[in-house]
Amino acid sequence: MQNRFNGRASDELRPFDFSWDPMGFALSSLIVRTGKTSVLCSVCVQEEVPPWRKGSGQGWLSAEYRLLPGSTPKRQPREIMKLSGRTQEIQRLIGRSLRSILDMNAMGESTLLIDCDVIQADAGTRTAAITGSWLAVHEACSRLLQKGFFKRMPLQDQVAAVSVGLIEGNPLLDLDYSEDSQADVDLNVVMASDGRFLEIQGTAEKDPFSRDQLNSLLTIAEKGLKELHTAQRVALKDKKKKVVFDT
Repeated sequence: MQNRFNGRASDELRPFDFSWDPMGFALSSLIVRTGKTSVLCSVCVQEEVPPWRKGSGQGWLSAEYRLLPGSTPKRQPREIMKLSGRTQEIQRLIGRSLRSILDMNAMGESTLLIDCDVIQADAGTRTAAITGSWLAVHEACSRLLQKGFFKRMPLQDQVAAVSVGLIEGNPLLDLDYSEDSQADVDLNVVMASDGRFLEIQGTAEKDPFSRDQLNSLLTIAEKGLKELHTAQRVALKDKKKKVVFDT
C-alpha cells in the first residue's frame, strides 16, 4: 500500500474517538473525532411529527448540520436567515442515512431531532456526522425504550460513512483537507453493517473516472466502513469513558 505524507497507508483510516454525553440536557450526545475533524452530535425527541405525517401512526427523523464559527481557519459566519446549498445538502444526507434504517412504525407519532455541529473541520465532516449520529440515535432510542416511550427498538441496522478519493490515480481512504483539496475524484460512501450501500456521492473534480477506479474506491471504502462499524460497537459497550479506536 502507498504511504501518505502523514504516514498512513492508502487504505488506513485516521485515528478517531468518541466522547459520550458532553451535553447534559440532550437525550443523548457525543463528540466524534476523526483526525483533526470534530463533530458534536446530539439527539432530542418531540412528541409530534410534521403536519404531513399526522394521523399516520409513524414517526420521523430530521437532521440539522452547521459549521461553528471557529471551526475553520477563517471564521465561518453563522447561517441564520438562509442556509447555504452545501449545508442543506449535508443535513439532508444525514437525515436520509438515518431514516433508511429506522422502523418508523415503532416510533409512534414522535420525531427524533439530530443536531450536528462541527467544532473543527479538516475534511470528512459529513461522514463523521453520520457515523456519530448513528451512535447518538442508538443511545437515544435505547433510553426511550427503557422509559417505555418506545415499545420496541426502532433502529434496524448500523450506519457509518467515510470519504475516499483519487489523487494522481491512487485511491485513498478517509481524506484530510490537504488531500481532499487536491483530489481528482471525491467520493462519500454510506453503508449499513450488512454491506449494503445507502448512498454514494461521487464527483470528478478534474478528469472523469473509470468503472475500475470506482470499484477500487468502493473496495477501500468498504474496508474502512467495516472498521467504523466495529468502532461503533466498541463505543456502545462503555459509554462512561472516552473510547479511542486507532487503526
